[in-house]
Amino acid sequence: MDESKIKELKYFVDSCQKDPSILHNPSLAFFKTFLQSLGAKIPPPSASGAENGHTFDDDIVESDLELDESDVVTPDNDPPQKMGDLSVEVNDESRDLAQTLKHKAIDAITEGMWVGKLNEAIDHLTEAIMLNPSSAILYATRASVFVKLKKPNAAIRDADAALQINSDSAKGYKIRGMARAMLGLWEDAARDLGVASTLDYDEEISALLKKVLHTQTPLSVSLLTKWVNLGVAFRVRTGMLRAKRLHNTIRYQA
Repeated sequence: MDESKIKELKYFVDSCQKDPSILHNPSLAFFKTFLQSLGAKIPPPSASGAENGHTFDDDIVESDLELDESDVVTPDNDPPQKMGDLSVEVNDESRDLAQTLKHKAIDAITEGMWVGKLNEAIDHLTEAIMLNPSSAILYATRASVFVKLKKPNAAIRDADAALQINSDSAKGYKIRGMARAMLGLWEDAARDLGVASTLDYDEEISALLKKVLHTQTPLSVSLLTKWVNLGVAFRVRTGMLRAKRLHNTIRYQA
């Protein structure tokens, strides 16, 4: 079997081990029947997702957590940065040159986190975007540099551009969440970081989300639980889609 298919199967099995209730989804009936034919015992579905704290209760309960607002900055009011033209046809040469410029930007950042080097990185990334305006990662990378320069509005514009190109850009959501937190837009920041976490979970996003949730602006528990459910639903759907794709592949090869 193709190694990539094996990885997909492993991912799905891991998802089932973490949440066996996945197996009760009607679309996975074939897999549930297969497991039972081998003598497997499938745990019964829980009576309510509330056992795990996953509810959609609309009652508003204010959080007593607070966030130190020392990270909030004065909004930047610079003229909008240069944006690429999405209608431009990108050839391989332009794409390769844009990638080279991106590496130069990263080198500039690693050489020193001072304004001169960060602005140099912005220049390289802007030139790269002009060459390859359909690259979401270039916009998201430039957005991250704007965050380092404490220019959240510029970062949000780039993150928006990245998400317009690729609506599943975890980095786009992550950077936009960071930028919104710098402006004190706590709920918007938490939403973005929550989506970023469902798309590509990592410890940094988790830490940022926890920090943002320690806000002086009351957040509703019902809203937070909905974000949690979004993450659970995303992982469940991903697992089911991969299982069905794997099943169809096996059936076709047979």
